[in-house]
Amino acid sequence: MAYKDFIVHNKSSKPDNIVKSENEVIESCLAIEAELPIFMIDYFIFLKNSISLTSRHAYLNDVLFFCKYLVSETNITQATVVKDIKTEEFNRIKARDVNRYIGDYCARYLVQNSGSTVVMENRNRALARKKSSLTSLFKFLYRDEILSNNITDGFNPIKLPKPQPDAIKKLEVDEVAIMLDAVENGVGLTEKEKQYWSKTRLRDKAILVLFTTYGLRLNELQQLNISSFNFNRGEFKIYRKRGKEVNMPLNKSVEKALKEYINEERPHSDNLGEEHKDALFLSLQKKRMTKLSVRKLVKKYTSIALDTPRDNGYSPHKLRATAASSLIQYGFSIYDVQNLLDHDNVTTTQLYAAHKKNVKREIVKNFEWLEEE
Repeated sequence: MAYKDFIVHNKSSKPDNIVKSENEVIESCLAIEAELPIFMIDYFIFLKNSISLTSRHAYLNDVLFFCKYLVSETNITQATVVKDIKTEEFNRIKARDVNRYIGDYCARYLVQNSGSTVVMENRNRALARKKSSLTSLFKFLYRDEILSNNITDGFNPIKLPKPQPDAIKKLEVDEVAIMLDAVENGVGLTEKEKQYWSKTRLRDKAILVLFTTYGLRLNELQQLNISSFNFNRGEFKIYRKRGKEVNMPLNKSVEKALKEYINEERPHSDNLGEEHKDALFLSLQKKRMTKLSVRKLVKKYTSIALDTPRDNGYSPHKLRATAASSLIQYGFSIYDVQNLLDHDNVTTTQLYAAHKKNVKREIVKNFEWLEEE
C-alpha cells in the first residue's frame, strides 16, 4: 500500500505524518512476513512486541535474505520459493551452515542489476547484525519447540573493532563557526548553489542550528512540524526511538533561527497541500523535505567547514557527534549529555569525553589564585 493511500484515524498524541511514516514501515514488515514460511508466524509476533519498529524491519529483511540463500544456494531445502520451506528442512540446518552463510557468502556476493553485476561486500559490523537477527530467530524457534536443537551456541563469534575516540568524525568548534558562516553569508558556495541558497538560507540555517544544538537524529528532525513547537512555553516535542515522546527546551539562538525561517522564508500554510501544511522544513516544491535532501544539505555545508569536496562532507549523524563532544567540551556532564541525546548507554557518551583525560590538569595549571613571587 502506497503512502498516499493511508487515511489516518489518529487517536494518539503523535502527529499524522509520524503515524503515516510508521505505517509505511509496518506495511513493509507485513509484506516481508508474507514471503516467509508460515511456521515463523509466532516469531513475527515476538518481534512486533519486543523490539523497535525499525529493528523489526531490519531483522525480517535479514531473515528473508537468509531464506533466499537457502533456496538458491544450498541443498537444505527443495523449495523453489521461500514461502514453501518446510519445518523439517529448517530443522536440518546446522551451526556450520549459518557460519558459512555469514562468514563466506554474506562477506562477498554478486547481485545482477540492470544487466550488470554488482559486487556486494559486508564488513564485520554488518555481519554481526545479520548474525544477531538469525540468533534471535533460531533461539525463538527452539523455545517455541519448532526446532529440536538450539544451534546458536555454535555460531562463530564476530570480532568488532573497539570504538576509538580519536576516530570519531565530528566538527570542531571553529569548523561549526565556518559552517554557520557559510549558511549565513553564502561563503564557499558555488554560483549555482547560491541560486538555491538565496531561497533557502534561513531554512538551512535553522536545520544546522537544531542539529548542532540538540544532536537530533535525522528522523527526528525530518519529522518536525510547526505544531511541534510551543514558543510561549519555550519548548518543542520530538518522537525518539521506540516511540518515546520528549519535550525539548528551546534556547534563544534556536528560537530566533526558527522564527526567522517561519516568518520570512517558509511558504504560508494556505499555499501548501493538505499533507504538508504542518511540515516545518519544506523543499522548494513546497513539500516536506525528504531525509535524502536533508543529508545532501548537511553534506554540502560540512564540506565547506572541512574544506573538502562535497562528497566528503559529513552526514547528519556526524553533527550529532559534534553536539555531544561540544557539550562535554563546554563542561556539561556525560549524564546530562546522555539524557539530551537519548543514548541508550552512557558508555556511548563517554566516547565523546575521552579526549578530556587531561582537562583537570589543564584547568588547574591555568587557574592560579596567587601570583608567583
